Amino acid sequence: MRFHLFERRLDAHVRKAREYLMEANLARVEHQAAAEHHAALARMYAERVARLEQEVAKALQPISLAGSDARATDDDEPGFGDTVLFPVPIRGGRS
Repeated sequence: MRFHLFERRLDAHVRKAREYLMEANLARVEHQAAAEHHAALARMYAERVARLEQEVAKALQPISLAGSDARATDDDEPGFGDTVLFPVPIRGGRS
């Protein structure tokens, strides 16, 4: 008669190791998806920063009177395609 003390524990160990392997693979896939999402957000914000830097640089350039057309009025309305920056009110009641 043979004593089977370690065989059952080996099966339980292999079963637990397989569970850990499945959990690790699932976590890897979830983290890869999150990394792709964050990389896309980083690209989007880099493009936004570049666009806003261009708009700010354009807004800070001195206005050239030679390049303006004759229909410009005193209210200085923006023309078609001009970028307009509006101030954002700060809430919270700071004085």
